[in-house]
Amino acid sequence: MQIKTGIELEHIGKTFEDGTVAVRDLSLAIAEGEFFILLGPSGCGKSTLLNMIVGLEKVSTGTIRLDGETINDRDPKDRDMAMVFQSYALYPHMTVRQNMEFPLKLAGMRQEQIQKKVTRTAAILELEELLDRRPGALSGGQRQRVAMGRAIVREPRAFLLDEPLSNLDAKLRVQMRSEIRRLHRQLGVTMIYVTHDQAEAMTLGNRLALLKEGELQQLGTPRALYDAPRNLFVAGFIGTPAMNILPAVVQDGYLQLPMLQIPLGEVPSNGDLPGSCVVGLRPEHLFAGGSGPEQRYTFPARAAMIEWLGAEAFVHFEIETGNWSDRPALPAGHESRAYREGRISMTARLDPSRTLHPGDRLDLGIDPGKLHLFDPGSGNRLSNPTTGETPHE
Repeated sequence: MQIKTGIELEHIGKTFEDGTVAVRDLSLAIAEGEFFILLGPSGCGKSTLLNMIVGLEKVSTGTIRLDGETINDRDPKDRDMAMVFQSYALYPHMTVRQNMEFPLKLAGMRQEQIQKKVTRTAAILELEELLDRRPGALSGGQRQRVAMGRAIVREPRAFLLDEPLSNLDAKLRVQMRSEIRRLHRQLGVTMIYVTHDQAEAMTLGNRLALLKEGELQQLGTPRALYDAPRNLFVAGFIGTPAMNILPAVVQDGYLQLPMLQIPLGEVPSNGDLPGSCVVGLRPEHLFAGGSGPEQRYTFPARAAMIEWLGAEAFVHFEIETGNWSDRPALPAGHESRAYREGRISMTARLDPSRTLHPGDRLDLGIDPGKLHLFDPGSGNRLSNPTTGETPHE
């Protein structure tokens, strides 16, 4: 049914007339039939990149290829790609059936063919009972399915989805994520999905590209970015709650943290460490009254706030660092007033059955093998990957 496609971006750049640089020298290849995610905060250039792929924005520099052919100068209608927007973009005066038929009528298709395609697509999306309704009579999730149906009936070479679930409530977003993943498996066509929501990115994509200020920060599978973030930005962006970021000093054969020290032989570094570094630790790698490796490296902490979520609990702790000598500065965006005053905040994902209240004290343990080390100047990773997957491509 579908023609699978490969999309290549080679040294793509985009500068607007006012001088704003939206995308900087970005190169990547999207495989045939892949579900590929463009992820990043608002203003990082991900939607601009999507618009350049589909032809709604002109490329300033670089080359876009579709199945090996350069398409920089092709009009959007000649690229045979279907866009699904955040706003649904449905015609309110038309029924669901008419909205889905519209692009096929524009293409000059015979009515008999149109009816077959719409009927088949409506069955895939479970829209059969809604075909005679207008968009105003539909829920947000139903309207999003109609918008996807209008794209699917065209049988395009690629689907490009720009924040398609942002207007839905939390429950509907979860449901629609499952629907979109099912559709991808069923259709087998290339999908490029733009989002700022890392939960969507981690659950939907085969691979993802994380952008910041128009530059590619890391490209890989969701697990590779989570287990082995290439730099501090990736480490802080991927994961909920965010990774704990701590200063450290390398001295006398030890990695000295504000609240304890660990022999360098137990630290997963990839070579000689500089005199100071930044340590990252996921909340699930902090243990309360731990056993095993973490039992040897414990420190006292005071619970400041507890977020009980039923199946898990996020506990925010404060650790007194006192007059820690030679306290290194943390990179911009990570140094807090509390740190300057001699305290460090950390978050742990703990067993929800443990009863804790603000002000309670307990010992937290660290498994040194779970530490992530970063250069304080460049922010780049210093420690070995903790997964077999390539951390950067």
